[in-house]
Amino acid sequence: MARLIRNTRQRTASRAPACHLVVCQHDGRFDSTIEAAAISDLIQRKDQIVWVDLQNPRADDLSLLSEEFGFHPLAIEDATHPHERPKIDSYNGYYFLIFYALRYDETHKRVSSQQVSLFIGSNYLVCIHQEPIAAIDETIRRWQRYERDFGEDVAELLYHLLDTIVDEYFPILDALIERVEEIESRLFDHFRPEALQEIFALKRELLLMRKVVASERDVLNVLIRREAPIYPRDMVAYFQDVYDHLIRITDSIDTYRDLLSSALDAFLSLQSNQLNEVVKILTIASIILMSAALIAGVYGMNFDIMPELRWPWGYPFALGLMAAISLLLIAIFKRRGWL
Repeated sequence: MARLIRNTRQRTASRAPACHLVVCQHDGRFDSTIEAAAISDLIQRKDQIVWVDLQNPRADDLSLLSEEFGFHPLAIEDATHPHERPKIDSYNGYYFLIFYALRYDETHKRVSSQQVSLFIGSNYLVCIHQEPIAAIDETIRRWQRYERDFGEDVAELLYHLLDTIVDEYFPILDALIERVEEIESRLFDHFRPEALQEIFALKRELLLMRKVVASERDVLNVLIRREAPIYPRDMVAYFQDVYDHLIRITDSIDTYRDLLSSALDAFLSLQSNQLNEVVKILTIASIILMSAALIAGVYGMNFDIMPELRWPWGYPFALGLMAAISLLLIAIFKRRGWL
C-alpha cells in the first residue's frame, strides 16, 4: 500500500506559501516532484495516499482545491477564514474538519490558537493553516520513523495527526495549573494587588482553552458515532482514545477554573472579614472618644454658673471621669465579645 510523506519546500523571496506534496510509490521511494495538475489523477488511484499541506494559501492555491479535488466552495471559505469554531461537515465523498493547535507563550503567559482545516478523503488528506504547526512536523517525523505503525489508509494518518495535536494540550494545561497553584498560595501568604489581575487573566486563558477543547470533543463524538465510509469501523477505537484525552483535559480545566473561583471567593471573604474587624475597632474607638468628648464638651461650655467651676480638683475630676467611662465601655465590649 502506498504511503504519503510531506516534503518541505522552501519559500521563495516573495514569501509564497509552501505546498507540500509527496507520494510514496510501491517500491518505497518518495516522489516530491508531483505537479499540481496531476493531483486529480493521483487521487483516483486507490493504491496511493496524497497529503497536500497548504500554509498561508493564496488564491491559486484555493483554485487548486476547487479544480483538483472538487471541494465545495463553502468548505473552502470556512477553511480560509480564521476563528471558525471546531466542527466536522460531511460532503460527497469527503469530510471537512476544523481543529485547533494551541501554543503557550512563556514570555507573555498567554495561550494562542491556530486553526487547522482538514479535508479528509478515502486516500487523501488536505491540511490548511496560516502559520507553521509543530504537530504536523511531529506527525511527519513519527510517520518516517515508525512507518508500520501508521497503517495503510488516511484514517491512521488522521488519527496520528489529531492525537499529536491533542497531546500538545497537556503541557499547556500543566503550565496553567502551575500558575493556578502559585497564585493560590500567593493570595494567602504574600498577597499582592497584581494577583487579582493574574487570576482574571488566568481564568480567561482557561476559558479560551475550554471553548476549543469542548468543541473538539463534540467533533470527535460525531466522528466516532457517525457511519463513515471513508475509514474502517475498527478505527473508532483510535478516535475514541483522542476523545478520552479531550474529556480528561476538559475535566481538568473545569476543576481548576472552580479552584480559581473558590480561591478568589475565599480571599474576598477573608478581606471582607478583615475589613469588618477594622471597622469594628474603629467604631469602638469612636464610641469611647465620643463619651470623653461629651464630658469635655460639658466642661467646655462658657457659663458663669457651672458645677465645679471654681473647684481646684475639677480638672483632675473631669479627666478621671473620662478614664472611668472609657474603661467601663471597654469592659462592656469585652464582656460581649466585641474586643
